[in-house]
Amino acid sequence: MCDELTEAENAAWLGGKALNRREFATVGAGAAALTVLPGCSFAAEGATASRNVVIDTPDGKADAFFVYPKKGSHAAVIMWPDIAGLRDAYKTMGTTLAEAGYAVLVVNQYYRSSPAPILGSLMEWRTPPGQEKLKPMIAAITPAGTVSDAGAFVKWLDMQAEVDTKKKIGSCGYCMGGPFTVRTAFANPDRVGAAASFHGGGLVGDAPESPNNLLAKTKAAYLIAIAQNDDERAPDDKVKFRAAADAAGRFAEIEVYPAQHGWCTLDAPVYDKVQADRAWARMLALFKANL
Repeated sequence: MCDELTEAENAAWLGGKALNRREFATVGAGAAALTVLPGCSFAAEGATASRNVVIDTPDGKADAFFVYPKKGSHAAVIMWPDIAGLRDAYKTMGTTLAEAGYAVLVVNQYYRSSPAPILGSLMEWRTPPGQEKLKPMIAAITPAGTVSDAGAFVKWLDMQAEVDTKKKIGSCGYCMGGPFTVRTAFANPDRVGAAASFHGGGLVGDAPESPNNLLAKTKAAYLIAIAQNDDERAPDDKVKFRAAADAAGRFAEIEVYPAQHGWCTLDAPVYDKVQADRAWARMLALFKANL
């Protein structure tokens, strides 16, 4: 997951590529700034519609961004952002997925602590004030809470006219959101047909609630896209996840990508368009086959 060690690794990898103060301010300026990032583009005007929504959960009211094609009803996807939370970068990513034909709910996993946006960009997480702000919010999120949230999100989606309830629901998650995708499938095994994790942390563990130990109680197919530096730190995780998926009889495409932790997130300093596009294409293939 995105922690101090991962950030130190990424900073060392970036070397002279690290953003300066002026570039940092530009990245944090909002959605318009995303257009300057390599490979970043907004959805074609008029192709999708969106609205900010509030969803009742057992723990309170969760704010989220809901985006969907203007015409018809479609398979739904729950998108779990990375450690910096729901912000313009993820609204853009959700809109791009909606352009591909999905009704996308981009959630604020920190709603128990604050409405979104918590931070303006991933760069803010790299600062001491950003980490100080987020750490108590991260501590407020539990595996049981994520399962409960996922149940509420699926229930809400199934009540929306833009969602085709005859189709399965998908989930995708980044960084800390990676394991949340498995918990989404666990919470709703009859509704969730596919889950994609990108540079996700905490996918393997010994606790009963660890994602690898939940696979047998899901009915989803999985895409597990791993960053090269995450794999270097925990090379056995992919082997353990593969063994758990095979034992559970669950399809799982597991691959280590030649990119750093965070490479799929548009406002990440280590964003890698080539590898991000490749991982995105694999997610679309997963959803097409299983939703």
